Amino acid sequence: MKKFLTITVIILVLLGAAGYAVWHFGTNIASEKIVEQVEANLNDEDKEEVKSYIAKDPKLQEIVNEAATTNPDSLPFQTKEEATRLLIKKVGINRLLTIQEQAQNGSISIDEVVSEMEGTLSEDEISALKYVLYKELYNQN
Repeated sequence: MKKFLTITVIILVLLGAAGYAVWHFGTNIASEKIVEQVEANLNDEDKEEVKSYIAKDPKLQEIVNEAATTNPDSLPFQTKEEATRLLIKKVGINRLLTIQEQAQNGSISIDEVVSEMEGTLSEDEISALKYVLYKELYNQN
């Protein structure tokens, strides 16, 4: 009986470790694929369109100005890959895809998305997302 219990515990520990490894590496692979897809689909014309949209909205200008003055050393992450990984872990890929679909067809407002993200992410994580967006949009290194 003791041998059976020992083998069962060892198997459960191995399965747990394997599950964690799949989850950890799976989110990394998913975030890399998402970043590659966005980079492939986002061209300079789209960036200019986003910049002009920001220029017309004072609230967005305030966010961009805040991001421009942020000290990157105080942020939990500084790259788009890390940002994507965080969003996949905290929000979930299915929810992100749902938000994207709803945004494209106009059934979710910007305020609803912001409210949901504020409820899911910490203030530091939101500041880091703003910084990464600013850095990518304005080609800051």
